[in-house]
Amino acid sequence: MSRATLALLSLAGALVLAALATFLAAPLFWERYLTAQAARGAALPAWYQPRELIAGSYQPPAPRVTPQLESIDAHQLEAAAAYAGSEGSLALIVARHDHIVFERYWQGSGFDTLIDSQSFTRVLAALATGTAIAHRKIGWPDEPLSYLVRELRQDPRGAITVRNLLQFSSGLAPVSAGRAPWSGTARALYGTDITAALLAQPLAGVPGESRVVQPSDPQLLSLALERATGERYAAYLSQALWRRLGASDAWLYLDRPGGAAHADCCLLARQGDWMRVAELMVADGNYRGAEIIRPDWVKAMRTPTPADHDFGSYVYLSAAAAGAGQPYMAPDTFAVNNDGGHRLWLIPSLQLAILCTARSPRPAGFDDARIPNLVVSGVRDFVPPAARPGDISAIVPGH
Repeated sequence: MSRATLALLSLAGALVLAALATFLAAPLFWERYLTAQAARGAALPAWYQPRELIAGSYQPPAPRVTPQLESIDAHQLEAAAAYAGSEGSLALIVARHDHIVFERYWQGSGFDTLIDSQSFTRVLAALATGTAIAHRKIGWPDEPLSYLVRELRQDPRGAITVRNLLQFSSGLAPVSAGRAPWSGTARALYGTDITAALLAQPLAGVPGESRVVQPSDPQLLSLALERATGERYAAYLSQALWRRLGASDAWLYLDRPGGAAHADCCLLARQGDWMRVAELMVADGNYRGAEIIRPDWVKAMRTPTPADHDFGSYVYLSAAAAGAGQPYMAPDTFAVNNDGGHRLWLIPSLQLAILCTARSPRPAGFDDARIPNLVVSGVRDFVPPAARPGDISAIVPGH
């Protein structure tokens, strides 16, 4: 055997040993990473393990009535469904005044189909923050993290406030993007100690000055909630929110057995249960006559952030922010949106909620205003806002 061949064999052996050592150093990370790459696009990611239960109470859903009883034109609902179906949707559910008026399902799904809630998950952290403030577990939205997270008491990051986290304006340095196993994104999603990684993340800017969407902010918010309440995040979500909405059991994805829950993504829940969250948000914290969150908290979530007026606390405030080609017909429309396929449009003035789910990101050209506008155009008691006068300079030159 030649020296060159021996050298190649030695190199190959060294690479195999290095790969084996890397795997043995973090087996759960590599198991998740490799499973995720092999099962990309699966309906429910098998690598969301281990999981922690958010216990539900399995109460009946909202009553189902005909669109006519809620003064909605069925033809416009059908038009909205036709568009949703053409764009790869799983479900389109419309509710008004706490009544489900329309449902359409595709790809074998139904009201109780378990879905990956994607970044819908983060809005639960915002709602739970409202309950924690109402329960006096957190003093006020501008409470600094140094009061809540002991590791940050003598740290400049302790000046980050709860409100900063709600508005994606923590100032923390974003993690590196990409699918490669060494990227920060992969480490955040598949890693086995997300709290340690979070607490090692440095500041890159002044808290509150700029809006950067990243998992760190809702993740740090969930840590603050655990420290403030003295409860596991899943347990607090269950008793303060999920059970009170009558939802079915749901599950959070953990970084390791007994470890931290992912608060930015990956909640497994029945898609119909998101209509309960929608009812709560449309009614500003009231759910079927019961006050779940103090009044005005959801309204506060809709307050534009100083860094970007098109966004509130994990919600979109304009169609343009969501990439729509037209504005929302109802000016008070706001949306729980994400990088995946799910959409939740909420219109408090009409007590209207619209859920449209999809497993995959929406295709290029998807109009985020089309479905809500079709539904709103069919609401018989909808009064369009008065037309605003045009720019006088376009009518009278020089003015």
